[in-house]
Amino acid sequence: MAERKGSWLHAMIYFLIHGTIMVTLPHVPNTCTHVRAHALSTATVSYNFNSKPKSKSTNSPTTPRFVSSAADSRMEYSDDDANIRSEFLQLLRSRRTAEVPLSVEPAQPVRDPLYQETPKPTFSEAMESCPKKEIPNLMERLQEENFYLTTEAGEQGRLPVLLLKLKENNQTRRPVVVFLHSTHKCKEWLRPLLEAYASRDYIAVAIDSRYHGERARNLTTYRDALVSSWKKGDTMPFIFDTVWDLIKLADHLTQREDVDPSRIGITGESLGGMHAWFGAAADTRYSVAAPIIGVQGFRWAIEHDKWQARVDSIKAVFEEARIDLGKSAIDKEVVEKVWDRIAPGLASRFDSPYTVPAIAPRPLLILNGEQDPRCPLSGLELPESRARKAYEKASSIENFKVVAQPGIGHQMTPLMVKQASDWFDQHLAPSG
Repeated sequence: MAERKGSWLHAMIYFLIHGTIMVTLPHVPNTCTHVRAHALSTATVSYNFNSKPKSKSTNSPTTPRFVSSAADSRMEYSDDDANIRSEFLQLLRSRRTAEVPLSVEPAQPVRDPLYQETPKPTFSEAMESCPKKEIPNLMERLQEENFYLTTEAGEQGRLPVLLLKLKENNQTRRPVVVFLHSTHKCKEWLRPLLEAYASRDYIAVAIDSRYHGERARNLTTYRDALVSSWKKGDTMPFIFDTVWDLIKLADHLTQREDVDPSRIGITGESLGGMHAWFGAAADTRYSVAAPIIGVQGFRWAIEHDKWQARVDSIKAVFEEARIDLGKSAIDKEVVEKVWDRIAPGLASRFDSPYTVPAIAPRPLLILNGEQDPRCPLSGLELPESRARKAYEKASSIENFKVVAQPGIGHQMTPLMVKQASDWFDQHLAPSG
């Protein structure tokens, strides 16, 4: 009875804020026992953006769907978790262009994908090592979908999606794993992983993150977007804008007839690992997460003078900020101001000590290199400690694991790929 009361309260809060009633979508199976908000908008928070946010439609029919899964109905989330999701969703909304109905547009396969690095990458031992089921004529049995999701108005609101699955005659709902690429790469780079997971009866999905792949025009698109964000303060190309796309992607996936909405996993490498971390923290429909070389402590790095490696990965925006701030060199003041500008809260309210515990009690595997300078292991001590307490409180400590591979820097390894694969098999359990 208490659980039902909470659901009605969530629904009434949502109605008061958005002027619409939360309903279970007709495409989602009736196994859901109640509607549960995955990112309740119940808090009022102020952020200093140093610029006027663009206008948005708060009553848009594309407000992220608050649809629960059967698994979600059995989980308990603390008020703190709901509050941080609410605050983060409010931040994401503050820099949206006008919201538009979520729609699907067919697309063609990308024959010559754009990589914003030279030379163009051609092979990844780690991804090629992903466990694959031996199936005769696998390539012929794979069904590929290419399409665009409209996640907001404007050019960057067109989300390119690549989906692979086995062709089957039955209509069994299958688990999904969403894969996020690293900086300067694209969804096509992830194809070996998609094929491997699809062979094991997952629906495997990859997207182009903001200003990458089909959302880029040249070799400097992402760099230029970061600099523009520092100058204008109207977008969040580093991590946060793509998390908005992941919320919209979850809207689409939970409506599909071939998807089990209670079994959607998320993973990624480096920048993609950060996307997976924040995507899972923001949206409880991502029921299992395995971020790879992405989770880190941004505030810890500033306070302990360990920010250099991360800054060097996107140095152009920090150099621009240094000049604008009249500094002779990039220092921690520059670093803090850049994070506050292009990703507000990244080094404070939404840093790992707060957002990693918010994933509890859902299964979370954090995979890092022991010697990774971009994700220093010492910076994970506080978020790991807080997360363990959250999982222990939820009596689900077995759902949380941090693994640091000895002797490895900022590199996704075959071992990490295997560990992530095993994690999804353990918690998503494809019927095949």
